[in-house]
Amino acid sequence: MIRYLLSACEPVCVRTRTGRHAQAELMKPAVTNTYIGLSACRHAQAERSFMSGIKGPAIFLAQFADDKPPFNSLENISSWAKSLGYKGVQIPAWDKRLIDIDKAASSRSYCEEIRSRCSSIEITELASHLFGQLIAVHPAYDELFDAFTEPSLRNNPKARQKWAVEKMTAVIKASANLGLKTVPTFSGALLWHLMYPWPQRPAGIVEEGFKALASLWKPVLNTASDYGIDLAYEIHPGEDLHDGVTFEKFFEATGRHKSVNILYDPSHFVLQCLDYIGFIHIYGEFIKAFHVKDAELRLSGRSGVYGGYQNWKERPGRFRSPGDGDIDFKKVFTALTEIGYSSWAVIEWECCIKDAEQGAKEGALFIESHLIKTPEKSFDDFAGSALPVRVRTQTGTDKKRNRKILGLE
Repeated sequence: MIRYLLSACEPVCVRTRTGRHAQAELMKPAVTNTYIGLSACRHAQAERSFMSGIKGPAIFLAQFADDKPPFNSLENISSWAKSLGYKGVQIPAWDKRLIDIDKAASSRSYCEEIRSRCSSIEITELASHLFGQLIAVHPAYDELFDAFTEPSLRNNPKARQKWAVEKMTAVIKASANLGLKTVPTFSGALLWHLMYPWPQRPAGIVEEGFKALASLWKPVLNTASDYGIDLAYEIHPGEDLHDGVTFEKFFEATGRHKSVNILYDPSHFVLQCLDYIGFIHIYGEFIKAFHVKDAELRLSGRSGVYGGYQNWKERPGRFRSPGDGDIDFKKVFTALTEIGYSSWAVIEWECCIKDAEQGAKEGALFIESHLIKTPEKSFDDFAGSALPVRVRTQTGTDKKRNRKILGLE
């Protein structure tokens, strides 16, 4: 049998044993645990430092915005967030109570006004999930996703898709006007109804689906590139980009477009039994945004990963307030720090057990307690204090001294 690995620039064919060893080989993992050599092919981009500090705490406002104060305006909700200890807010670009995204796209003075309404805390990103979702919609979902668009565009998929591209463009321009670098979003989906391979999928349909998805996104990606903006696709069930493999397929279908990146949310990995720490080390250079959201998976003899069409409270896999689920956030924050992630840790609160305001209050403290101050010197510097600073900090090489230590001189 033949297995393919993603190498620096081209697939590398690895031939495994056949005959009586084939069954044993088939029992090994079917996919590799790495996406090799992206730096060699993709960068020429600026390198991240190995260790850096994550910013936070911040909060995604989508789950809290309401017609009742203090959640009914950007001024009020930002003031509320600040009172809980948050230092940043992620604004849902579709919520007109908080921002006029078209005006923000065309007016820098309006963007300055938006900043001034945030109670002296930072805007982390403008989230565009509902717009991105409508870039690619399978007809089976037309009626449900029509709720995300203007009433006048409903029952008109082509007009809705054109509107979604316009809105994504507006978010990109508004982000640039605000001095932001990343736009979190969803990919939308053409293939989700084919996620389980029954009935059998026709040969080539997956490749055709990702080719079409890339084509729909290309105008938006090119605009993002023009404005120096990274699109951070949230890896999320229901989207065509729902794990590492599907991210790779999309990335390749776009011609490895430099604006294709990732919003990392470990809750969606727990619910599909995906290694959420391993993912960070494989795709670290793509991670440009981070949602702090917890989840738990309580498998039973009655229901598993697919959930049995049950509501969130009864499903084996369900989202929880940070700290109440299964995710080891100490390892998450450590891994993100190791790979050089230096943007915001943003709580996305979703829980079917705990009240939202309690979750928000606890969330600020939760993120704060997990932030890592990176070291200014090595922990074992005391043992090398007699050495020259240049040697101890490894910023230079004393070849003669090294050869002496090795007994070569």
